[in-house]
Amino acid sequence: MNDRTTTGGGFIHVESQAAFDALRAPVGSAPLIAVDTEAASFHRYRDRIYLVQLSTRSLTAIVDPLAVSDLTVLGHWLADRSKEKVFHDADYDLRILHRDYGHTATNLFDTRIAAQLLDEPGIGLAALLLKYVGVTLDKKYQRADWSLRPLEPGMLEYAAADTRYLPVLRDILKERLVAAQRWPWAEEEFRLLEEVRWTSPGPPEEAYLRLKGARTLKGHQLAVLRELFAWREATASQLDRAPFRVLMNEPMLAIAAAMPRDETALRDLKVLSSEQLRRRGADLLDAVSRGVGAPSESIPVFPRTRRPPPDLAYEARLERLKVARNRVAARLPLAPGVLCPNGILEGIARAAVGRVEDLRQVEGMREWQRQVLGAELLAASASGA
Repeated sequence: MNDRTTTGGGFIHVESQAAFDALRAPVGSAPLIAVDTEAASFHRYRDRIYLVQLSTRSLTAIVDPLAVSDLTVLGHWLADRSKEKVFHDADYDLRILHRDYGHTATNLFDTRIAAQLLDEPGIGLAALLLKYVGVTLDKKYQRADWSLRPLEPGMLEYAAADTRYLPVLRDILKERLVAAQRWPWAEEEFRLLEEVRWTSPGPPEEAYLRLKGARTLKGHQLAVLRELFAWREATASQLDRAPFRVLMNEPMLAIAAAMPRDETALRDLKVLSSEQLRRRGADLLDAVSRGVGAPSESIPVFPRTRRPPPDLAYEARLERLKVARNRVAARLPLAPGVLCPNGILEGIARAAVGRVEDLRQVEGMREWQRQVLGAELLAASASGA
């Protein structure tokens, strides 16, 4: 591809290494950059980052990583603690930047987390921009396939809007956090984001057992589900298409439960379109046949788990902790789950915690949470002792 940078709609579309290298001066010298990424897991089997959006306070660039082979300098910008990086809902972006490039980030500001800590009723980017910046985002391209080339002009404008307004939104939200005396809360949450890394999913050979509804199947039904799942994975990989676009979970589970022996029985389930029956029917029946014919010893079995006897004292402590948490949340105000998720309350209810300082031992508990409601939680925990 020829070295190319196109400009339009208030953004730069970077489609070559030379054009990306030209950003070193304006972006590299900026004290703040807003960052977003676009992937295509909704469309592709093999997901990757297909677009990187960058905005300083004076420019917005849309970088095509299919045309830019070396994004090393992006990693330097993200890791540079002297440069503030602004995201909206950073978690997934940070994970896939680490997965695809090994990049990690420091000195973060997440406008979604900021909105949560301010008890905003709407924490999506569209809601926040409409409320604070007066900008309406077009949702037309929310499910767009970012792997396609060339990208439509409307898609580029949509992508640019995801970072163009983040610097000013960051300023507004930070000012409100400071005024509400919640800026230290946000700082702690943003520091924790620096630890986010990509983690691989569980073993693929067991993935079919994790499907919602799989536990309703028994015996050879599970063997059929295993075969259908393996066929879907292989087909999706060959086509580089998201698995649900080959066959959705619900019809797959229905076929596994019914174990149809022929095309008529498969059609009578009414879970496939006529086009799916025509294109996939024979393959699906072959998978069913393999599952039905599987040796008995190969049939998967869900492990039996024996529930421990109820711990009435623990349950009573947990309920008192929830009441105390909800009381503080109403007073602040703040959503109870943002103030202190139930998982942390469960940890407190199980732990032998006698002092506010000891709450640091509870996994997941923040320092700001300990300061804001630690004393009330301990009093509630001990009140029934």
